[in-house]
Amino acid sequence: MNPVLRPLPLLGRILIALIFVLAGFSKISTTATTAGYMASHGIPAANVLVYGVIAVELVGGLMLMAGLYARWVACILFLYTLSLAVIFHPYWAAPAAQAALQHAMFFEHLSMMGGMLFIVAFGAGPLSVDASRQRGAAEWESGFADAGQRPIGRTQ
Repeated sequence: MNPVLRPLPLLGRILIALIFVLAGFSKISTTATTAGYMASHGIPAANVLVYGVIAVELVGGLMLMAGLYARWVACILFLYTLSLAVIFHPYWAAPAAQAALQHAMFFEHLSMMGGMLFIVAFGAGPLSVDASRQRGAAEWESGFADAGQRPIGRTQ
């Protein structure tokens, strides 16, 4: 990869994940309000699920920033964002006064989902925990190849 482009996937991951990290962090101190909002949209057991929401947003966002299991996390955040768009921003069913705002928010969520799909398709990039783990595994296996051996459980 061109050295000038090398940090761009990291920057992209940070920018995409930032909204989730900030939202998750802010929900820690407003769990009752968030649970009430979720319940008002028909979410069952909102008082319990709010902690799952915090975990998905905060932990998932931090993992995405670091590039740790980035494809899996991006897939989870894609599905989470899709559910948010459909449940909380159904502009097609909103009152006329709210339709424009809900339309904009719905398509903002779709844009974030597009970024997630790029990460699912292309991975975290070279400056990530995932890339570091792959390099480490390749070096570990090459050490066995140099010795004329195979690591246990690996077939050629």
